[in-house]
Amino acid sequence: MAQKPSIPKGTRDFSPLEVAKRQYIISVIKKHFERYGFQPIETPSFENLDTLMGKYGEEGDRLIFKILNSGDYLSKADDNLLASKDSLKLTTQISEKALRYDLTVPFARYVVQHQNELEFPFKRYQIQPVWRADRPQKGRFREFFQCDADVVGSKSLWQEIEFVQLYDAVFTDLKVESVTIKINNRKILSGIAEVIGATDKLIDFTVALDKLDKIGEEGVKTEMLEKGISQEAIEKVQPLFNFSGTLQEKIEQLRDLLKASEEGSKGVDELAFICESVQELGLKSAKLNLDVTLARGLNYYTGAIFEVAAPETVKLGSIGGGGRYDDLTGIFGLKDISGVGISFGLDRTYLVMEELGVFPKAVTNVSDVLFFNYGNDEAKYALKAIQKLREVGIKAELYPDKAKMDKQFKYAEKKGISKVVMVGSKEIESNQYALKDLKTGTQELYTLQNLIEQF
Repeated sequence: MAQKPSIPKGTRDFSPLEVAKRQYIISVIKKHFERYGFQPIETPSFENLDTLMGKYGEEGDRLIFKILNSGDYLSKADDNLLASKDSLKLTTQISEKALRYDLTVPFARYVVQHQNELEFPFKRYQIQPVWRADRPQKGRFREFFQCDADVVGSKSLWQEIEFVQLYDAVFTDLKVESVTIKINNRKILSGIAEVIGATDKLIDFTVALDKLDKIGEEGVKTEMLEKGISQEAIEKVQPLFNFSGTLQEKIEQLRDLLKASEEGSKGVDELAFICESVQELGLKSAKLNLDVTLARGLNYYTGAIFEVAAPETVKLGSIGGGGRYDDLTGIFGLKDISGVGISFGLDRTYLVMEELGVFPKAVTNVSDVLFFNYGNDEAKYALKAIQKLREVGIKAELYPDKAKMDKQFKYAEKKGISKVVMVGSKEIESNQYALKDLKTGTQELYTLQNLIEQF
């Protein structure tokens, strides 16, 4: 017996209805990207391994899917490494490429390679799949789409303000209201590490802090201790675990906490400008919240960082995120090009919309009408009408086989097609079409022109 086929963990098949819903989300995001002046690009599904490694931190590097070299990839490997079974060192000898982990690093590579063709500031959007060797769970997959928008070549904080507005516009349009746009600044995190005497442990500090929602206060403290951050330093950041108040009150608390840090104070000033401007301009349905524990453990962020939390009624966590990365293109040799960008999580947004029940009823790829097949002459007559219907944008199909009416009715019902056209010898002689509404049970005869008008 043949083995039952399966797909890898963390991947999914999508039904026609699921694809239609995903395409609806993409169309809304794309519409707003273009309204804000972003242009589309695409990059390869895999990159050179050295393009990706070292850009996402130690944890991120472990989640990159490496691609084995073609041919006898072990023949060129060092015998000593093979004998020692040192997988980390061996990887670079047997793998030169990897599936992209996100869209931001490939975008940075794109900017460097095409810098002479681009007009700066350059605003791009990109909607493509990415891959991460993560542990699959609800809302977390190994293959998933990202929908990114970035601006490079400008240090203006008005870009951050527009990205907050963009998040608000998209989720309002999708009827996913009351999302929380969390904001922080990596300079603030650097300042905190400085004032508690843990500057040399900045990455460990931010990676642990970013897990507060997942592992709780005690879990974060335990991880910090394991990474070599002293108990005294952890006690100094205790106020961060219970940080509360209005946006303005939080900013003033941070200003006082970081007054001895030039870097931290600069981060507070940037946050204050963004938050105050957004409050003055107003948001449609989203809420802006200053979350000082937000770290987004990616090494390349240098300024503002964002994360969008689903409405509180949906327990799903982050559905978007991003931030400012002043130094990203520098790793590829292009200095002094600042960038900022955000990403929408398509898959998680889909799950949120399903749970909230906010997909429009019209979101479907089901045919508007099915023509029954009674034989070759009738099928040819039906196809003449189908051709005209399709030309004016009506989704029409012919049942491919001559079959019993009961079978054709069941086909229409299972596909969710609510209208069928039946054509026999009498309809052909009178140059008409019998249209039946399966919801109401009514049936009427129409000329082709009248039939088109019915849709």
